[in-house]
Amino acid sequence: MVRVQDLFSLEGKAAIVTGGSVGLGEQMCMALAEAGAGVVVSARRLDRCEATADKLRGLGVKAVPVKCDVSVPEDIDHMIEVAQKEFGRIDILVNNAGITWGSPIEDYPLDRWKKLLDVNITGTFNCCQKIGRIMIGQRYGKIVNIASVCSFVGIDPAAMNAIGYHVSKGALLSMTRDLAAKWSCYGVNINAIAPGWFPTQMTEFTLKEKGDILLRHIPAGRFGGEDELKGAVVYLSSAASNYVSGHVLCVDGGYLAV
Repeated sequence: MVRVQDLFSLEGKAAIVTGGSVGLGEQMCMALAEAGAGVVVSARRLDRCEATADKLRGLGVKAVPVKCDVSVPEDIDHMIEVAQKEFGRIDILVNNAGITWGSPIEDYPLDRWKKLLDVNITGTFNCCQKIGRIMIGQRYGKIVNIASVCSFVGIDPAAMNAIGYHVSKGALLSMTRDLAAKWSCYGVNINAIAPGWFPTQMTEFTLKEKGDILLRHIPAGRFGGEDELKGAVVYLSSAASNYVSGHVLCVDGGYLAV
């Protein structure tokens, strides 16, 4: 029988986190590193990736910064090449890269819609497809897609008006479930985390201007903290979740319960 501590250990594992340089991505990079994994920190700004990688190295693990825009297939190829060169394998993929754009639906710019879907959906699909091939060959892998509470419900426009983001995060859940149906037989687990409202650069304006409206719908009465996604991402990246696939883990202070 395997001990619980060993089930959650990521010693010897290699992870890629897209959008991993700041915010929730940085929090999840820290969690994986604290559990023992080596991490490729990937995002569009290399300087931010380097800063986060330095923090991870302070935990005693190998961390590699890589500049990558997931809407550019060649960038994904480069990220994978670096990961394989540095670690020799890819055990964990956390698809966190994403963007948003706010506008009333009737005025939503088509170019912004297309760009958002290129990053949030097509970029995630390309990462899953390319890295999934490697994991299938290994007969092992953990893919964690970062969705949102916005995947499940609409939001009062007085608090948030960003239909492109909602649509992309809803599609991400369908992708997660279908990949799980297709790839679980190869030992590849595909799951999603749906965070609620956490203070980040992306949410800064909304929480400052509309936070009081959002808090009315959060039973916990507060926004998420700097350590409150760690357990979820380690669980879905570790052997503790080997019999879990196609699941969506909500970390939202009870937002979706009401």
